[in-house]
Parts: sequence; C-alpha cells; structure tokens
Amino acid sequence: MRRGTRYGALLGPLLAGGATPDLVTRAARGLGLPERGRYAVVVLGTPVPDAAVAEGPDVDGARWWWGAAEGFPGTAEGGSPGEVEAREGGREVAVVLLGPAGPARAAARLRELGAGPGGVSPMVGSLAELGAARRLAGTALLTCEPGSREIVRLDERLPAALLVSRPELSTRLLAEVFGPLLTLVPAERSLLVETLEAWLECGGSVGRAAARLGCHRNTVFNRLRRLERLTARSLSRPRELVDLVLALDVLRLSSAPP
Repeated sequence: MRRGTRYGALLGPLLAGGATPDLVTRAARGLGLPERGRYAVVVLGTPVPDAAVAEGPDVDGARWWWGAAEGFPGTAEGGSPGEVEAREGGREVAVVLLGPAGPARAAARLRELGAGPGGVSPMVGSLAELGAARRLAGTALLTCEPGSREIVRLDERLPAALLVSRPELSTRLLAEVFGPLLTLVPAERSLLVETLEAWLECGGSVGRAAARLGCHRNTVFNRLRRLERLTARSLSRPRELVDLVLALDVLRLSSAPP
C-alpha cells in the first residue's frame, strides 16, 4: 500500500473523472499500473490506519494507492454537481489493483485493520473508470450507520444507496410511511422499530423474533399489528412491506435515534 504527494497528484485526475487518454497513460506510467485491469476504489470516513499504507501488496496480492478525497471535483451520480464530493471532503481514498478475491477481500482487509466507516466500489476494468468508481464508493460510505465502523461494498447496499442518492425523496418516504410512528414518544417508537428489525432479521418468524427480543411471541405479534395500523401498511403485502423496509433504512441512516 502506498501514499504520498506524487501518488495523489497522479491519482487526482483519474479520481476526478473525465481524464483524457493522455492523462490516463501518464498516470499509468508514473504509478506503474496497467491502464486496463481489475480495479476498485475505497472511500474511508476516518483517517486510514498506519498499517494500511505499508509498502508492498497485501496477502491477496492486491496493491493499494492512497490519497485524500479533497480536490476531486465532479458530478455525483444521481445528484447535483459535486453533491457526493462535498460530503467526501477530507476523507481518505484508495485505488486498489485487485487480487484474485476481488472487492470482497479488499473490504475484509480494511475490517482486519480496524478501518471504517468506509465504502468499496464495484470492480471496474480500467484506470479511466476510476472517477465513476470513486463516486460509487462514496455512495456506499453514505449507507453506513452514523457512528459505525462498517466497511461496506456498494453491491451489498444497493437499495440504501438509492435512498442516499436521493435525500429529498428519502425524507419524503420517511414522512409518508413512518409519519405517525415518529410522533410517538422515543421509548415507544424505539420498541416498535426494534421489533420490526428483529422480525425482518429473523426472516419474518414471530417466534424467532420473540426469542431474540426476550418476550412472548404474542407481544411481538401485537407490536407488529400496531405498527401496521400506525403506518397503514401490511407486512403481508409485498409492495407495502417494501415501503416499510425502505423507510426503516432511511431511519437507520439518519443521525436521529429511532
């Protein structure tokens, strides 16, 4: 893993997106990288651990180049110009020439080093695509819960990524679906949200959710029925269940506690 002013100067035009073929070739030569290859981009929300910038490839054979997110202008996919970039200011960015295990191993390596929160882009096939990969990695980072140390791949968080890419629609969705729920006192609201989360994590099993929550299954059933009444949506209707799951994601990603 490498970092330094020279690397940042060469990576900057690539990570900004829209680099000309001449700039791509110059950067490839300066960095000793192939123009075409298996690449991913990582965006961290906290300073990179010292162990992550050691020279040489990691155990998977992946090679890393680190820089800062500042100074990479561009257009956030699905938003106004610079929207994601503004939220990336001061964060750490890495270009990864992937080993055989791909982005999943890169994410696992960062978890092992105690990095995070962070987002990892899908794999792209050339240095010319690093700008798009950086925007996707930045979007993945935005799906991490506030205060968490998660390292997530975009492909693991696509529905949440859609939500964070359209904050005005996310706010509207939360108000439309969970509006009555949000008027409850915090303790009561948290209880219903916790029950819904447990039910979802247990595959829709009331019995397993009750065991996880340490209460009677009838208690879980009654809480879920109350949630359905408050939101005017049924957990047994697939389209309405999608509304509830997406609204729950918006609530999870907001800075306010449930």
